[in-house]
Amino acid sequence: MIAHYFTVDVEEYFQVSAFEPFISRAQWHSYESRVGLGVEYLLEALDEHEAGATFFILGWIAERHPDLIHRIVQAGHEIASHGWDHARVLDQTPEEFRDSVRRSKALLEELSGSPVIGFRAPSYSIVRGSEWALDILLGEGYRYDSSLFPVRRNGYGYRNGNRSPHWIDRDEGSILEIPPATLRRWGLNIPAAGGAYFRLFPYGLVSAAIAQAELNGTPATFYIHPWEVDPDQPCVPVPPVTRLRHYAGIGRTRARLERLLGEFRFTSIAEGAGVSGR
Repeated sequence: MIAHYFTVDVEEYFQVSAFEPFISRAQWHSYESRVGLGVEYLLEALDEHEAGATFFILGWIAERHPDLIHRIVQAGHEIASHGWDHARVLDQTPEEFRDSVRRSKALLEELSGSPVIGFRAPSYSIVRGSEWALDILLGEGYRYDSSLFPVRRNGYGYRNGNRSPHWIDRDEGSILEIPPATLRRWGLNIPAAGGAYFRLFPYGLVSAAIAQAELNGTPATFYIHPWEVDPDQPCVPVPPVTRLRHYAGIGRTRARLERLLGEFRFTSIAEGAGVSGR
């Protein structure tokens, strides 16, 4: 069996991009932290199924919960960067982006005791025209990226992108790209990597995408957030569409996740792709 990539975007429920119009970063400190509860459940589920994973962690989280990074490392999983404060790439200048990936990398390496070589942009926000971010990642010592979602969608999507792991040559060198899973149907790439697609749509969407990648001899990349396995999280007062997008399906996520871990083999990106720090 091919070992697919299990990834976790480690952020709080109040830090999701959909809540940005309603919760400012200045308000984050006033909300109850629950990220540790979700991470602990995921660690237990991964251990039960003897699966490895890559945890893409915000620097903001690591600074406030260093014990969480220690716990993930002790469980044998990979630590990678999700930037500092969940700012989307297109909302930052190149200088701001460099500071974000540099600061988060330095702190995560200090806490984990290991090189941090992987990055995932919040909301998969490296899109066509913002490939300069890859040059900055290479310049800061990252070896792989997992931000180019090869779909067409408002807000993110790297249209006509490669669906399988591949190397991208840039002026700064070559970086390994690990795209989120998609299902190829009717000449289209259907997003099927996890998150809302895992909660809101039939389970078969994600499992079919992973099985399709397996048949093609390539690993698929699955992702989940700690808040998606936390059905008791506080309900933030947001408009109905935003509320549906965030909270719908959370009650069934754990059962679906247990099924997925039982059907497929998973590992971390660093382990499966054979990449390491310089």
